[in-house]
Amino acid sequence: MPLYVQGATAHLQSSPSSLHFGIVSIGQKQTQLVALTNTGQRSITISAVSISASEFRVSGVKLPLNLGAGKAVDLRVTFFPTVTGWLGGTITVASNASNPNLQIQVQGNGVTSDPLTAAPARLWFGKVPVGQSSSLSVVLTNVRSSSETLISLSTSGSGFSVSGPTFPLVLKAGQTATLTITFTPKAAGLAGGGVLVHGPNLNVPFTGTGITVGQLAISPATLNFGNVYIGSSGTQTSILSAVGGSVTVSSATSNNPQYVVSGATFPMTIKAGQSADLSLVFSPTLTGTDSATLTISSNASDAQVIESLTGAGMSTPYTVNLTWDASTSPVVGYNVYRGAKAGLYSKINSSLNPTTTYSDATVASGKTYYYAATAVDSSGQESAYSTPVKVVVP
Repeated sequence: MPLYVQGATAHLQSSPSSLHFGIVSIGQKQTQLVALTNTGQRSITISAVSISASEFRVSGVKLPLNLGAGKAVDLRVTFFPTVTGWLGGTITVASNASNPNLQIQVQGNGVTSDPLTAAPARLWFGKVPVGQSSSLSVVLTNVRSSSETLISLSTSGSGFSVSGPTFPLVLKAGQTATLTITFTPKAAGLAGGGVLVHGPNLNVPFTGTGITVGQLAISPATLNFGNVYIGSSGTQTSILSAVGGSVTVSSATSNNPQYVVSGATFPMTIKAGQSADLSLVFSPTLTGTDSATLTISSNASDAQVIESLTGAGMSTPYTVNLTWDASTSPVVGYNVYRGAKAGLYSKINSSLNPTTTYSDATVASGKTYYYAATAVDSSGQESAYSTPVKVVVP
């Protein structure tokens, strides 16, 4: 028996399979996209693209074109009518695929004036992550002096959907109707489509690009600043990582003004497999444990990630250092007194102080104190208070 190996079949597919341009005024033009996809498991070569009608033109590819397995390329098809009435043709894509002559039907209507206008005339969604959605609105206006009946809508293109009023719909002269078009890309790459309003046969084309984005991870899950004195700051670092694709971080916000992000510039792009440091500063204004939530917004599939923040504010430790002149009489030591008012004192030294200096570490921030000293001789007799000293603790 002869032995041979046959490559897997390569098939060329178009999306959409046909194009309807609707009404286009003579002298104007409209462009739509057709995606050509190699659905097979080996490369194919597109050798030629031809069209049977002169009112339609194809661009966007340089031939011959090698299209790898699973890859896609976009054709730009432009309709520019020169006469009124229905116009149609066939695009033929020649290749060495299993269907060597792929045919795409195209049609449109040339008119001298549009009964219905769309604003904007076409929609561009820009870049939208795969699996996420973006919506745009288009306003249809009856520009004629008589009523126009909109029978129904039909949508073409992968990932596009349309919502709006119930059809059929009668628009009187000058009346409008608003359609909402939503783009939810199912795969990465440029996508095209359109909505055809049956009745006046107005077509509104739209395009968008699906992009692959990764997931955003943040560590640690809880960032603990520990104890930080009031009036000072503590700094900690969070790590942002992009998993499975690049991620662009648009913002990082805290719901507590005592916690702020420092030194970061947004938007910040993190490439797949890489990470970036995010500095956070805790500046307590009150004593006690305090917490916050840090919210990171990005274009990742998990559009927001959250990190818990915690820390404790502590009163700043102050010490009042006192010094006084020695007694001119023989003494064995001194007592130190403190009060909130001059003359109203309590003794603060636990035992007789043998020197002319004393440090008081029991004061509180924001308080005012009055200090005085007395001298004690060997018989235990205590002198009168010294002249009081006023101390204001910051």
